[in-house]
Amino acid sequence: MKRLWFLPLTLLSASAAFAQTDPTDSDKLKALLTEVRLLRHDLQTTTVAAQRAEILVYRAQAQESVVRRVQERVDDTRSKLAQTRFEEKRLSATVKQNEDLLSNDDNPTTRKELEQTMASIKAGLERQANIEQETQAKLVESEEQLRLEQAKLDGLQDQLDRLEKLLESFERQK
Repeated sequence: MKRLWFLPLTLLSASAAFAQTDPTDSDKLKALLTEVRLLRHDLQTTTVAAQRAEILVYRAQAQESVVRRVQERVDDTRSKLAQTRFEEKRLSATVKQNEDLLSNDDNPTTRKELEQTMASIKAGLERQANIEQETQAKLVESEEQLRLEQAKLDGLQDQLDRLEKLLESFERQK
């Protein structure tokens, strides 16, 4: 019977011992909770940075496409301008040849034909001069647009570079 009386006392003291917690366990739990919160915050920050980087990369790619199209327009306009200038030189040389022929020809019929041909060529020269002016204006406008679009692209590239350096500095801190 003595043993039966001892059993409830033993169970009561054992349960009291389990109910008591070590004060360091509570501190450890708080530290773990703080660490989890910090990790969660770091993960959120990293996610936002990754999303920003992705958006920035997409914008840079789109801007590169714009710059490429404007550069093609500039190249096409330069080509057209060169072609127009070549045509002007050709027509000028033809006018000069016809003037030489006209000054050396005394035949009235041939003279009249040469004069008509020269009038036609001079009209073509005027058209080419107008086309050249218009093309030159388009070239200036296109080159200015190219500079603006390239500046935008350079700005996006700078932002990407800063973001990359920022991410590198985060890596070094860890």
